[in-house]
Amino acid sequence: MSHNHGHSANRNRLLIAIGIVATVLVVEVVGAWLSGSLSLLADAGHMLSDLTGLIVALLATIVAARPASDRQTFGYRRAEVFGALVNGLILLVVAVGVTIGAIGRLVAGESEVQSIPMLIVAAIGLVANLGALLLLRPAAGHSINMRGAYLEVLGDLIGSVTVIVAAVVILATGFVQADAIASLLIAVFIVPRAYLLLRDVMRVLSEAAPADTDVAEIRDHIRKTPGVVAVHDVHVWAITSGAPVFTAHVVVEPSVFSSGKTGDLLDELSGCLSKHFDVEHSTFQLEPAEHAAHEDEFHA
Repeated sequence: MSHNHGHSANRNRLLIAIGIVATVLVVEVVGAWLSGSLSLLADAGHMLSDLTGLIVALLATIVAARPASDRQTFGYRRAEVFGALVNGLILLVVAVGVTIGAIGRLVAGESEVQSIPMLIVAAIGLVANLGALLLLRPAAGHSINMRGAYLEVLGDLIGSVTVIVAAVVILATGFVQADAIASLLIAVFIVPRAYLLLRDVMRVLSEAAPADTDVAEIRDHIRKTPGVVAVHDVHVWAITSGAPVFTAHVVVEPSVFSSGKTGDLLDELSGCLSKHFDVEHSTFQLEPAEHAAHEDEFHA
């Protein structure tokens, strides 16, 4: 599947997910007003943040599909990372807001909660979120931006389940504090998802090597290539998730230059990285030993 086709498919998934989440958001706000449920309102607030996050993800996907230019030589694919950053920050804000509201209600004492409307609305949200989750799941493993959107909807799904459990408890026992407790559980679930997403974002923005990339193993593969003497000045980073970039200085035997086989060696090296390490964008500087000897001493 081409990169542009992938972005188009992601946009379609996001548009459908946005429609689902927006519809459920309206239903939950009305349901929270009718039932007096804080957990349902908290889940609606969570869905509002998710709706914003999905829209940001959609915009990032559109921008990321723009071609490279002389100014943006890698294109605009890093827009996906900034979209994920916004999603992560939104999740943290919602978690703090829900926690404050839940603690306030527990301290002040619970008002009456209508458990049946609460249960019906939460069940509708569960079904809708499950559909959106299945829609976004295929793209979540290939794009940090889509993974952020997937995590948003996953949080909504867990939130709906939590509200359903709280509604059943209230209906069966009359323990209305279950509503505020459910709100706290929703907030607790949001925080680690936000942390994991922001951690991945910072890994990309700090140009650290991707978590699934073994730099030592790549270096060893290059060294074992016929004609290669040594490798140094190795750099691995990612433009966005699933788009690693690799550069290295490779010291080669004199015969590689004298026989005119530099092109063959470059093809072999780039093919090795593409086949074994899924690195499509690699750049190698071939150099003789005497050149490498006087380069900067601080090489990876």
